[in-house]
This record gives sequence, C-alpha cells and structure tokens, in this order.
Amino acid sequence: MPPSDRFLERALLFTMVAHLAAMVSMALFLLPGIPGGTPADIASRAAYVANHAWVWRLGWFPWQVTAASDLILAVALLRPRWVSKLPAVVSLLATVVAVSIEQPNEFRWITTGVDLAREAVKHGTYTDYLRFETETNRLVSMWAAMCYTIAAICWSWTLAAAGVWNRWLTGLSVAAWGILLFVSAGPLILGTDRISDRTIAAGNACGFILMMIWFALVTELVLRRNRPADVHGRYAPWKSPYRGLLGVLIDLIANARLPRALGEWVPSVAFVSDITNVVYINYLVDAERLQPLVPEGLELQRLGPQDRYALFTFLTYRHGHFGPRLFGPLRRLLPSPVQSNWRIHVRDPHTGVTGIYFTSTAITALPNALAARFLSEGVPMHVPRQAEVSLHPDGSIAVRIDPGQGSAPDVDATLSPTTVPEMSFPWNTCFADFQAFLTYCVPQDRALSSQPWYRCTTRQEIRLDIPLQSCQPLAGNVTSRAAHQIVGDATPVCFRVPEVAFRYDGEQYDLWATPRKDPQVRTTADGSER
Repeated sequence: MPPSDRFLERALLFTMVAHLAAMVSMALFLLPGIPGGTPADIASRAAYVANHAWVWRLGWFPWQVTAASDLILAVALLRPRWVSKLPAVVSLLATVVAVSIEQPNEFRWITTGVDLAREAVKHGTYTDYLRFETETNRLVSMWAAMCYTIAAICWSWTLAAAGVWNRWLTGLSVAAWGILLFVSAGPLILGTDRISDRTIAAGNACGFILMMIWFALVTELVLRRNRPADVHGRYAPWKSPYRGLLGVLIDLIANARLPRALGEWVPSVAFVSDITNVVYINYLVDAERLQPLVPEGLELQRLGPQDRYALFTFLTYRHGHFGPRLFGPLRRLLPSPVQSNWRIHVRDPHTGVTGIYFTSTAITALPNALAARFLSEGVPMHVPRQAEVSLHPDGSIAVRIDPGQGSAPDVDATLSPTTVPEMSFPWNTCFADFQAFLTYCVPQDRALSSQPWYRCTTRQEIRLDIPLQSCQPLAGNVTSRAAHQIVGDATPVCFRVPEVAFRYDGEQYDLWATPRKDPQVRTTADGSER
C-alpha cells in the first residue's frame, strides 16, 4: 500500500473518532451554554459558563481536535494518485478558511467569554455577554460551519470522482450536507430571526449523526479498496450459518473492514483456556498444492527431498472456559466452545522466525468469532452451524463440524486409538519415524500472518508446552470437503492430545524493513520478555 493511501486511512479513522468525541462533548458539557442548546435563557447560559469555566473550556477541546482532524483529512485527500485534485484542493482551502474563523473565536469564547459571563452574573447585566455570544456564535456556528460544509461537499466530490462510492453515499451526502448547509448558511442569508436557535441546534445534531454514518461508509470503502477479499485468511469472506435478517446483519458486521481497522488500536490482551481432546489430522502433500495458501510476505516451510513436500494440519478441540487471563477465577463463568484451526507451516523471511499460518479457523461461539475477527490479526474466524469433539467409552473419538450454509470448514471423522504408525511413503522421505514427525508438528508456539498494506508480519505468541509422549496415535475415517479441496486424496496421519494448558501471550508486529530478531525473545502482553 502506498504511504499516501495508508495516510488517508488513518486520517479518516482519526477524523471519525474526533467527530464522535466532539458530539459527545457537546451533549455532555457544552449544550447548556450554547444558544439553542437547551431552553435556557441568556442568564442561565452565562451562569453555566461562569460557574463551570473549566468544564466549558475542556468541552471545547474535542472540537479543537476535530478542526485539526479536518485539516489532516483535507491534506490526506490530496496525496493519493487515484483522487481528483481539483475538489481536493477546494476542500483544503475551505477547511483552512473554516479553521481560521472557528479556532480564534472558540478561543475567545473560553477566555474572554468566561470573563464576560462572570461579570454578567456578578452584576446581573447581560447586555455585553449577549452581544459577545451572538457575534461569536455567528462566526463559529454559521460562517465557519458553512466553510466546513463546503469542504465536506468536496470530500464527496473527491471520492465520487475516484470511484470510491456507492448510491447510499449519494443519499447520505445530499441529506447530511444539505442539512448542515441550511443551518449554517440559512441564517446568514435569511436572517437569524427567520431560523430559530433551536432549529439550528436540531439541524446540527441531525446533520452530525448523518455525517458519522457517512464517515463510517466512506472509511469502509477506502479500507476495502486497500484490503480486498482473499480466498483464505482473515479477509476470506464470512458467510453466516444463520438465515434470515439475523444472518444478513451478522454477515455485514463480520465482513466489515472498519471494525478490524479500529481493533488495531486496541491493546492486545492475554488469553487462557484449559483445552481438552485436541485431535490433529495431518496431511503431507506436494508443496505446490499449499503454495497458493501462503500470504504475501511469508514463505512456506518445505520438507523432504528437493523441498518437495509441506504439511497441512487441522486440529479440533474443546476449550475450557476460554477468556482473558485477567478475569482470574471469574473465567470459569465463560463458555467452553469447540474450535478448529486449519494451518500450514510458514517462515518470515524478514526475521527468520518460523510459525504457523491459519488459513481458516472456526468456533461455535458467535461472540468469540466476531471478537477474533475484529481484534486478532492472525485468526480468520468463522462460525459453524454446530460442532463437537466427543470421546467415547471405548476410547474412540468423533469430530464433527457442520458448517450449514456458512463459510466454516466441514469435518466428519471417527478415529480410534492405534499403535504408533510406521511412516510410509511419502512420510518416510521427510521424517525418520512418528516421533520425528511429532517433534516437527506439535511444538508450534507462534502464529504468523502478514499485513502487506503495513509491510509487516504479525506474531501471536502462544504457549502450549505439549509433552510429545502425551500424543496418542489415532486411525479411522476422515471426510472433509474443505480438506479435500486443499490436499486432494492424501492420507492423513492423526493423533490426540488429551489436555493442553493454552496460553496466548500477545500480538506483536515485525516491520519488513527492521533488522533480524532473535526468535527466542518474545514480548508478552504485559510488556515483559521471555
């Protein structure tokens, strides 16, 4: 991704968050002192400003940040090569004019305005404060707001000309910018006696709400332009197993890019789970079959003569009260869903670090699946209609994943304990014996994924500490359309791990331009190294 596109993404996200904070600040701190904000008369407004001076001053701070965010966005729209420069330049000029009008007068309102309000309350005479308030409000809420609205109209013009657009944005633009233009320019043209302060305040509230929806849709489209859908991994399309309106709503949320972009700002949290009955189903196939699954920035770990082969595994298990480590004893109140991880072994050529890459994952808990999609870069989570891992009295174990009409992978396997298998062809060309295979397959304490748009690799540090002697060989029938599409008619080698103390330490990022790191030094979620 060019730096200009990345800058635009961040500018949109920052602007959206800043406007939301400003709206909250207006509702909580500023309305009692704003003409038309409440039914309060001039005496009540002056008393609020005089008696809550620091609340008044702090309440305007998010609006100062919003002005800066609008200026940053105007600059960001100028930089990408795919945008039309004329509307972007007009937007920048209008924003500069708006900021130059708004900010000095907002500063006067929190300095001179506070002094005048105190004098008015002290002497019971509100003429001077009313004159100041009327003049300042006219400049901030009308002249500056009109220039901001002209800039916003140019935002729509710029993005529509660039093709980052849809019909919903057309309607939103007409409604939002039309309302905001009416309540800002209307009083200047028709006179303040024709449009009441209450009407202006209500129009601003409605216009800002529509503007937030506009920001969300525009940011989503820009993110989709830079992060297109993929056939596997985190950006593989999600399809819910639920039908009807609920399924459509969940699909819209799960496939959205905006929550994932915002989730990148959320600090990583350590998770734990007391996992039981982990069933590994492994396939050794020609490496060229797995090569299309490798994301940009990573390399496939190859095995055997001439690096001909590579390992594909899916493992399915039941969580034991999966949740944040900081929950402590309260974690026992959390559910224990079934999860299945589909993975290949990869290497980061920029750091030399090895790990596994999840081509797909599925979990039976919808909240966990959505949280993983939004907050965890390396977990491409889906939800099956139902899934189970059932250990029978005779020692056999059944693994079932029914995706329904959703995008989760499918499995139907019944496996029984067996003796340690001999490594037949092609396994014996890559591993001396079953123990050597386990040594390669099991100790995987790191998940890797890539973000080409940021030119970095994401590392998820995991602690499993599985003793190889606990791995119990299994044999039986495995049926999976999803696996067959990847491995063809390859024969699986299976085994079970009865218990695993799962510990997820945190998520870290390695820039592709950074020096090689020692893969044995790992940063945990609390910032320590081990």
